Amino acid sequence: MLIRPAEPGDEMSVADVHVRSWRAAYKGLLPDDYLKGLRAEDRAQRYTFGSPDQRQPFTIVSTEKALISGFATIAPARDADLPDYGELCALYVDPEHWSRGIGAALVTAARDLLYDRGFRNAALWVMVNNTRAERFYRIDQWKPDGHRRTDTVWDVVVNEIRYRRPLEDPAARSL
Repeated sequence: MLIRPAEPGDEMSVADVHVRSWRAAYKGLLPDDYLKGLRAEDRAQRYTFGSPDQRQPFTIVSTEKALISGFATIAPARDADLPDYGELCALYVDPEHWSRGIGAALVTAARDLLYDRGFRNAALWVMVNNTRAERFYRIDQWKPDGHRRTDTVWDVVVNEIRYRRPLEDPAARSL
């Protein structure tokens, strides 16, 4: 597995992973008709990969044999009460590749990128009742902080819980 920055031209592959993972991960959490209606073509138009502006979302992808199997997106936190935090905005792995360590590798790489960009703490939002994601993030030492919100994501209203964690120097892990 290789983890690299997403590049212009990766939009459809990332969107395919995004749609397939939503359909699997959110089955039973979002209406079936809504999930069936998701189209990678629509999602791909929203991505902008390759921007050097560190205030903009930045996406990394995992690849195996040149095929994208997952992605993570980071940015400065959007929450006004967390002005010095980074945010893990998205983390999705193609369901055909679940439980193979790809998500763990991507979340580690995303945390390292946030640290390298000067953040010492990070936040993320998880859909309420997404027990698989909650378990994954708790294993990675994220903790719910008590904040909840109702948000519109991809034209659907979702209820979410915020998680936070401190970031550590990646160089200190390798000592």
